[in-house]
Amino acid sequence: SSYDALTSTSEIARTHLNGCPLFGKRINVNPSKYTEVSLPKAGMNENASHLTKDFSTSTLHRFKQPGSKNYAHICPPGVVLHISNLPPSVSVDELTGLLAQFGAVQNLKYLGTDRKMALVQFPDVEQSVTALVSLHNYRLAESNIRVSFSKSQL
Repeated sequence: SSYDALTSTSEIARTHLNGCPLFGKRINVNPSKYTEVSLPKAGMNENASHLTKDFSTSTLHRFKQPGSKNYAHICPPGVVLHISNLPPSVSVDELTGLLAQFGAVQNLKYLGTDRKMALVQFPDVEQSVTALVSLHNYRLAESNIRVSFSKSQL
């Protein structure tokens, strides 16, 4: 059922992200006593409406289809990131410069001949997590890049 898929996906997220370093702190992920998130009603507490967002129809939600091939690519945080949807017009130096804002790029390797995907290695997990959080869906030239943790090593 979709509830079982949601439960297993949330458990994977909790397992992978609990204790993960981000912005000098550790993420603390605990199960909620609530079974769903209630979105604020229109006109209610306008000052807090930005605190809750529905991503169920977002193009960034790669796991909305149960059994999707994307489930095979759910990885725990690591030092290597997979970057996809790269515009071919972006040079190695431009990509390295963008990534270097978030940490020391130790290695960068394009995948395939079309240069639409790359692997990048940072020295530690906190730097790679910061890069992922900051750059996923980032507009680079004519494309919005996708960033995820990778199983691959460089």
